[in-house]
Amino acid sequence: MRPFDIHSPIETLDFTLFDEKSITVDIKRDDKIHPFISGNKWRKLKYVLQSASHAGKTRLVTFGGAWSNHLLATACAGATFGFKTTGFVRGEAVSNPNLSLCKVYGMELRFVDRTAYRNKPLLYAHHFANDTEAYFVDEGGYGVEGARGCAEIIDELPYTYDHIFCACGTATTLAGLHHGCASKALETRLHGVAVLAGGDFITDAARALYPGERFDRLVGHMDYHFGGYAKTSPVLNGFIRQFTAQTGILIEPVYTGKLLYAVFDLAKRNYFNAGERLLVIHTGGLTGILGLHEQLA
Repeated sequence: MRPFDIHSPIETLDFTLFDEKSITVDIKRDDKIHPFISGNKWRKLKYVLQSASHAGKTRLVTFGGAWSNHLLATACAGATFGFKTTGFVRGEAVSNPNLSLCKVYGMELRFVDRTAYRNKPLLYAHHFANDTEAYFVDEGGYGVEGARGCAEIIDELPYTYDHIFCACGTATTLAGLHHGCASKALETRLHGVAVLAGGDFITDAARALYPGERFDRLVGHMDYHFGGYAKTSPVLNGFIRQFTAQTGILIEPVYTGKLLYAVFDLAKRNYFNAGERLLVIHTGGLTGILGLHEQLA
């Protein structure tokens, strides 16, 4: 399996606020890696795909909601690298552009009720326990293989940053970033912005992937979820429109909008010291904006 050539430039954000606070804020454009297997989606699937290939598996089985970027990324990756794909979709049967794209890329969709969906290993075992060709891929790509791919972000950085920020749903990216920094003995402070309510589990989920590491430079920000996963508000929507119009960098309400809102809000509150350099990871997944397009119009 030939991996993608990564094209993920770093750009500096030009805002008066950052000049006034004497801080530098860069953004790593992982959204440019691929239109659908973009951002941390490719990084989290890279070693999953390699492991499945080495094990002789031919079908990827994964999980997600109706607007899941991970489902679409897995469907596209499967088609690209020669795997069949099955996606268990949480909730009642629906039709939307995201799921239509999954089907275009050949993914078989199976809708399951929310109670059954909660126990994904059991759901997988019930349907695929006797299928020797199937390979389990956890929701959102959570796992050590996914974190391993995300850790490689640190190898690509031209600077040692004082702070690195990422949006968090499963904590896989955050765990990988921490491992990458720990491997280089960096003093960078890592910040995870929870995009769902009740995100206190995120730091524990990151620790679970690397139980031998100290996570003393990890900071969780739990108050920028705007009501919960895939929830938004007029304030967040206005921020997204203003940021995108000023920079030409598209962000969305599920992940990157909340992430950047948090960075701007913390800067306004003098959270950072003058002279510090920040990096924001743009984790892609921009098709999620389609499910909330009416609020942004």
